[in-house]
Amino acid sequence: MSDSRNPNTALADVIAEAGCTYESLARDIRTIAAEAGTELHTSRSAVHSWVTGGTPNGQTRAYIAEALTRRMKRKVTLAEIGLGCAGIGEALGADPLATATDLGRFVMLRRRDFLNAAFATAAVGLPLTYDHEAVAATLRAAERGGSIGAEEVATVRQLTETFRSVDDRLGGGHGLTTVTAYLTDTVIPMLEGRFGSTSVRQSAFGAAASLACLVGWKHHDLGREGAAQRYYLLGFQLACESDPDGHGAWMMRALTHQALDLGHPASCIGLAEEALRRSSGKVDRQTEALLRVTCARAYGAGGESEKAAAALVSAEDAMLAGNDQVPSYAAASGPVSATLASHTGKTLTEMKDHRAAEKHYRAALKGRVPGTYQRVHGLTMVNLGKSVAAQHRHEEAVALWNRSLNFMDGVASDRNRKEIRSIQSAAAGYRQRRIPGADALSRRATDLLRAQA
Repeated sequence: MSDSRNPNTALADVIAEAGCTYESLARDIRTIAAEAGTELHTSRSAVHSWVTGGTPNGQTRAYIAEALTRRMKRKVTLAEIGLGCAGIGEALGADPLATATDLGRFVMLRRRDFLNAAFATAAVGLPLTYDHEAVAATLRAAERGGSIGAEEVATVRQLTETFRSVDDRLGGGHGLTTVTAYLTDTVIPMLEGRFGSTSVRQSAFGAAASLACLVGWKHHDLGREGAAQRYYLLGFQLACESDPDGHGAWMMRALTHQALDLGHPASCIGLAEEALRRSSGKVDRQTEALLRVTCARAYGAGGESEKAAAALVSAEDAMLAGNDQVPSYAAASGPVSATLASHTGKTLTEMKDHRAAEKHYRAALKGRVPGTYQRVHGLTMVNLGKSVAAQHRHEEAVALWNRSLNFMDGVASDRNRKEIRSIQSAAAGYRQRRIPGADALSRRATDLLRAQA
């Protein structure tokens, strides 16, 4: 235990509000630690030390928050009692439910330090050393709410799918606060309930993980990469309570794709490989195919072309070998064949094989219904245009980019805006070369950016 010079007034205030003595709080902390399989000898002097600025060791902070939660009959988070913050070091803390509450508050209060937080390459590999069992013990000790059944979980899944469908059509900026509030105020408290069976509990945590992943995706689509990363890590923790080998691996995939999109392949190759290793024999072949193509993307972006090519072949083999229904977390990415084709195209683009990339981008477009997958259809068409342009078919590229803009109007997406700016830049170069249609494309891209400002 280390001391600091500043008293922890936040902790003191909550203890006073709870109306408990230091002695009774210390007793509660010992009890909660014992429930989690840990023996502590916390005394009133330890509580006094924390109030005067000392820092609790290890998991003790989570036990303090849980003790005060039980006293207050509401969720008390580490941030509220001055023992945690939004820093990335707390990303995989001992109490993911408290983390979710804090993150939700930061979003709904529009905390700029959180919404503008940078992506942390050091955090990409955190799942590789994550102690799932220790956190699981803490979560089980916290169960205290009402009875939760399969019907409540089904409702969460249905609403998540509705939110996802709207996101695909209108972009990450549409309904973010609503989705966050639902996760924070309804779904997270549900996870503190008492479940009739292990399968219902696992299903509930899986549903919450999928919703947290969607919130992370919406932040990623808006260019809020630090916030997206925190929600992806939260989703990983929740997924580990449901299916650590399958759903947990899928959340590692989400973290890998974010790092790849931001140009950090070196930080995520190990994560992609571990996701594939832990899921081996634990998921259907279609889901396996999507995890394999993620490895291929990481290898391709990292300059390991031979490994990338081998991974692409194994991904296609896995897809063709299986026709089982994919789990809901994997189904959320859309038709497997189209998703595989899109990521294969991106991998081949990294490998400078633009002709092959073009073939797979076209297959991805054919595999998705434009109205249902509005945003991804537009982004894939931009990528197709780039592969065509790289083959010096510039007029065709102009036509494809013009078509892509049809899918971007009215979609609140920073990824869209970035691609519109890339089209605007390419059109400017084409104008100087007098490529037919470049003037009109440039004006249209400029007008669309102005309308979305």
